[in-house]
Amino acid sequence: MRKYCAVLACALMGTLGGPLAPIAHAADFSQISSKDAVSALRTTLDKGAEAAMANLGKPDGFLNNPQARIPLPAPLEKAKGGLKMLGMGDQLGALEVSMNRAAEAAVPQAKTLLKKAIQNMSVADAKSVLSGGDTAVTDFFRRQTETDLTALFLPIVKSKTAEVGAARQYQALADKAAATGLFKPEDLNLEQHVTKKAMDALFQGIAAQEQAIRANPAATGAAILKKVFQQ
Repeated sequence: MRKYCAVLACALMGTLGGPLAPIAHAADFSQISSKDAVSALRTTLDKGAEAAMANLGKPDGFLNNPQARIPLPAPLEKAKGGLKMLGMGDQLGALEVSMNRAAEAAVPQAKTLLKKAIQNMSVADAKSVLSGGDTAVTDFFRRQTETDLTALFLPIVKSKTAEVGAARQYQALADKAAATGLFKPEDLNLEQHVTKKAMDALFQGIAAQEQAIRANPAATGAAILKKVFQQ
């Protein structure tokens, strides 16, 4: 255990360490009515969120998805080789699985908050977001829901990761490292790391759907999306 702690502590004292590229478009939305703008954006987010949550919330939705899989926190990732040499490979593997399972469990819980944000969208918001870029809907709703989603995800993530002994050992050392003032606590906190990565994956998934809708609205089968975006 001392060797494990020493290797991990050294890593904690080391250095710590994508949004989708926008697609150019010049659609003219000036003739779209306020009612249609609101309806189209609500439908866009609804479809995007449903697809992203279904993809990420299924078994191995994170683990088997290279774009979403959550890696170990940077200090632990840096120490990985040394820890494996000390026989900690199985524990690290279990921790990484628990992190991704935690995200898998948390993401579907976002549905209620996102739907509430959809219903609260104003006409002014819709007009602004409609012409704001290929991921503008996603970006707007992330700003509107991120604080509440963090509060929602954290307890789920904490419960799942706490089941693994390596998580408790890592966090105890991380807390000591943070207390030195040399690191930002959020860079070392396991639950916050998983929560942020889970939200990143969720909104990247929604953004991908939004881009697809804007590029080919007819493929969605939704008349309002074809009316608004097919210009």
